[in-house]
Amino acid sequence: MTDYGTLVLAGAPIGQPGDASPRLRAALESADVIAAEDTRRLRRLAGDLEAEITGRIVSYYDQNEAARARELLGHLLEGQKVLVITDAGMPGVSDPGYRLTRLAVEAGVRVTALAGPSAVTTALAVSGLPSDRFCFEGFPPRKAGDRGRRLEKLAGEERTMVFFEAPHRLEASLLAMAEAFGADRSAAVCRELTKTYEEVRRGTLAELAAWAPEAKGEITIVVAGAVAREVSVDDLLGEVARLEATGVTRKQAIADVAKEAGVSKRDLYNAVHSA
Repeated sequence: MTDYGTLVLAGAPIGQPGDASPRLRAALESADVIAAEDTRRLRRLAGDLEAEITGRIVSYYDQNEAARARELLGHLLEGQKVLVITDAGMPGVSDPGYRLTRLAVEAGVRVTALAGPSAVTTALAVSGLPSDRFCFEGFPPRKAGDRGRRLEKLAGEERTMVFFEAPHRLEASLLAMAEAFGADRSAAVCRELTKTYEEVRRGTLAELAAWAPEAKGEITIVVAGAVAREVSVDDLLGEVARLEATGVTRKQAIADVAKEAGVSKRDLYNAVHSA
């Protein structure tokens, strides 16, 4: 039996410090090393919780995650308790934490988590959209081309989709979603959840894109899934042919029919050319 330490993934409040659990306060006080995405925010949270940190605090963010993970693994192998905490939510969920978790698991180190509030499920709950089945898609790609291709693959997704996004990219992402999913697809933009200026905007993707330049703060987007439609390949091919007969280019006809039917543009393209 090894004398390895324990890796603790600590869920942090997404806004209100009062949402933190007593277990989080105790874990902050007992950790030998605390790896924080933002050390200033960590100290502020510790102050709000009246937690006396005695362990060493190190920074752990996107740019140094790979190198720092190896260093932190060394502490775990020496028997120390390492706590990872990000600015909000759970480490590893669109935040630093996954690399260290993988290294710890592969080394046989115990990994545990302190449950905390989640922007994903909080936004889903208040969106008013179906929540019985959903998927989390993280941040859309930053580059327009990559973003469009990623969203196109999700055009036929029937589950409610949850995304994170930065406020300065919100308009571009909503416009891209309107292009891929249809401008009238229902959605909700949730910003500053649990904070003083919390706001939930509901409407179509087109309506939300028009409002987006005003949005600030932490953003979570919830988009309704595609409506399941019983449509045959022959019907889709026939619709593409009909549009082509009116003078629409084949590429545009395929794009229009795929969007309307909620199917993959690439799959329809392959079907057209196979036929």
